[in-house]
Parts: sequence; structure tokens; C-alpha cells
Amino acid sequence: MALGHRLELRQGQGLVITPQLQQAIKLLQLSNLELDAFVEAELERNPLLQRDDGAEVERSADEIERPAENLGLDAVSDSAASQQMDAVPDDASPGERATGDGAGAEAAAEQAGGQIDWSRTGGGGNFESDDNYEGALSRALTLVEHLTAQLAAAGLTPAQTVVAGVLIDAVDEAGYLRADLAEVADRLGCDFAFVEGVLTVLQGFEPAGVMARDVRECLALQLKDVNRYDPCMAALLDNLDLLARRDMNGLRKACGVDDEDLREMVAEIRALSPRPGAAFHSDPPQTLVPDVHVRETPGGLWHVELNTDTLPRVLVDQRYHARVSKGARSDQEKTFVSDCFATANWLVKSLDQRARTILKVSSEIVRQQDGFLAYGVEHLRPLNLKTVADAIGMHESTVSRVTSNKYIATPRGVFELKYFFTSAIQATEGGEAHSAASVRHKIKALVEAERAEADVHSDDRIVEILKEAGVDIARRTVAKYREALRIPSSVERRRLIKETC
Repeated sequence: MALGHRLELRQGQGLVITPQLQQAIKLLQLSNLELDAFVEAELERNPLLQRDDGAEVERSADEIERPAENLGLDAVSDSAASQQMDAVPDDASPGERATGDGAGAEAAAEQAGGQIDWSRTGGGGNFESDDNYEGALSRALTLVEHLTAQLAAAGLTPAQTVVAGVLIDAVDEAGYLRADLAEVADRLGCDFAFVEGVLTVLQGFEPAGVMARDVRECLALQLKDVNRYDPCMAALLDNLDLLARRDMNGLRKACGVDDEDLREMVAEIRALSPRPGAAFHSDPPQTLVPDVHVRETPGGLWHVELNTDTLPRVLVDQRYHARVSKGARSDQEKTFVSDCFATANWLVKSLDQRARTILKVSSEIVRQQDGFLAYGVEHLRPLNLKTVADAIGMHESTVSRVTSNKYIATPRGVFELKYFFTSAIQATEGGEAHSAASVRHKIKALVEAERAEADVHSDDRIVEILKEAGVDIARRTVAKYREALRIPSSVERRRLIKETC
């Protein structure tokens, strides 16, 4: 059999992920802050892309009439040639490849129960105002700043102030001193007793217990502050391991007190704070801004709308593109202008499609979990990504990306979209399944209703109560949910009730 060469033409289909499509997929899972940062970078990189603040884009006559070579095209032509992207035509944009034409996507979004009102869209989170100055004045003090302010009124000598500043800088967020005094004394060239004396002064600062080196010292400082530190309390603090094991007999012998005095001492210890610096924090609290709002209409239906204040709005400057295109002379300049125009068009369409996709997914989640919105967590239904994806005609991976780092504001609070996806617990006698979140809520309610030792429910008893309520659940599942809720075992709960009585 003779071997030879020949040419053949074959036709096939394959999925090619262009850079634009990769970016469109990435946009879906970005949070509102990450999206705003991405758009800002695109605005700086692309001269044809402009932020739409509701006013018509205007340019000076000199800038419009400026030749193409004066716009910096020569400087970026080399990098543009090395980073060329596939231009996406209007009939094959990443957004349209995902859900069809724009009119169909808009109709699907309206049928899903929501709408997009672009008229109220802000500038994409660019909050440059006097509010920043007021916020800086009204922000809470950090622990270091609080201690430094007290240091100024402590009346220490300059040498003591220097040592005190070093020790204050070594305090962690919980209020504990994380520095070795001998090392500090050696580094500053002073006596150990001198550093220890400065620490004694600092340990008298507010909050009580600050600058301690361990838990025992922290609790002792707080007891001294209220004049409750005596030999019995010192013995109790020396045996904190017995208290952790709830060995009351051992504590009673170590402290030399009776049962009543021991209960009072333990109650005082529990009233103290093992983290005196917890009230202060180095980072200011971050406000959680929801991506979607849900409100109830007078007719009893749920209205879903996007929080347009968090959505950046951009547009393509068509007039500027026309002027620059006429001034482009070399092939590199024409390629650069063409790539910028295609990238700008793609970004505008991708942002619009992203908003519609979030609205579509959120509307379906609200439709599935309307019982939770109306009646509470006990009516949260089991839900998975496939159910939502099949209902709106999308892939599970798309729904997963949309629900990542997205939050929805409901009459019952602000929740992450992933909160509404819970596993199913089968019902007895073939009834409707229960969500894991609602079952955990029922377990927590049963434990919180316990008032006496006789009312404490074991895991087996909780299983029986839940089965009577129609929940088919195993004992190991109850134990797992109880531990996840940080609920002690029935033996420990009985002991706690006995101690407090």
C-alpha cells in the first residue's frame, strides 16, 4: 500500500472564547466596587469611552480638530499592535451570544418582574464630596489613638513618654501587650524596672484590662478597677483551667469558699471582658451596599429593581470617534482607533447585559423564596442553582457567577444572593422538603425555649420533635447543625442552667 500526501478541507464547530467574552464572563462575578474599579481603568485606557453623567459629552474645538498623531497614537501604537483584541461585531457581542438580541433580553427582564431605570444611574460610585471630610471627623478612635490621648494627660517624664509610646505601639486589637519587656528595655537602653514601672502606669488607662500580657492579668486588672481583687479571686484566676472544665468542686477547694460564694465569683468573672480592646478597631466599618432592592407592592406582589446608584454608566463618544478616524493615517493608528471603538461598544453592551442578568436571576430567586419574604426564615424553601438556571434559561455557572458577591435588600434585611440557596431536608410521609436553614432555625428556637433542667432536649428528643413537625432528619444531622450554631450539648446546657439558678 503506497503512502502519499494529500490536502483535505474539513468543516466543524467549536467554542472559541475571545478576550471580550472572557471579560464579559468576568464582569458577572465582580462586586459593585470591583466593577467600578474596572470601569475606571477602562476610562483611563480608552479615549473613546466616556462616563455618562446625564449631560451631553462636549469637547473643545482644539481637541476635536487636533490631528490623530497629536492624540498620542504614535506612543501607544506599538503596545496596541502587540495587544490587539478580536473586534466583536454588533451581531455577535458577548451579551447577545448569552441571551439573544437586546429586545428579547429586555422583554425577558420585564417578564421576570423588574425593570431598569437608567435615568437615576449615578456616576458609578465616584463620591468626591465634603462627606469625606465630615466622615474623617466623626470616625471612631482606634485603640492606639485612645491610649495616646490618655498618655498626654498622664504627666510622665520625657523618658517615660518614649517608653510608653513604644509599648502602646505593641498593643494588638484585643488590647494585649505583644512585646517582651526585657527586649524593649535592651532596645531602648534602660532598666527593666523602669519599663515595668511605665507599664504599670499604662495598665491604669481605660478601658480597664488594657496592656495586659495574658488573660489572667487582664481579668485581674479589671477586678482591681472595681476593688474586687482579693485572695479568693486571685486563687480563682490561678485556676482558670478548672473553670474552663467547669470543675466546681476543684475550684471550691482551691478558693476555700462555699457554693454560694463560688457562684457569685464565677458570675463576676463572666461579666468581665477578656478582650478589652474589642470596642476599638483599626479599620472603619464598611457599609454594605445592596445590588438589588425588593419591596412589596400594594397588591401583595414583590417588586424587584436594581440599585442603579452602584451601576457605572458609560457611553461611546461617536463624534469624537468620527473626528479621530478621519485623522488616522497609518495602519497602526487606524487599528488602534478601531480596537478602542470595538472595546468601548463591547463594554457598554456588557454592562447593560450584566445588569439585566442580575435582575433576571434576582427576580427568579424572589419568586422562589416569596414565603421567606412574607413569613420568615421558617418558610425558606430548598433551592439550588439548577432550579434557577432552568427557570430563566441560563447555565448553572452563569447563575453561580451572578450570585457571587451580590447582595439583595429585602424587608427582612440585606442578604447575599447565595443565602437563598440551601440544601433540602426530606419531609415525613412524602411531604414538601424543608430547607436546611429553616431546620437550623427550628433547632435554635427549641434550645432557646429551654428554661429549666427538665426542659433541656437531647439530640434524640430534638429528632423526635422535628419528625412530629414533618421533618425527616437523622440524629447526626441535628448534632452537626447544633455544633454549627455553637449550641452546647444537652449535658452542658443542663449544667449551665443549674449554675445560674
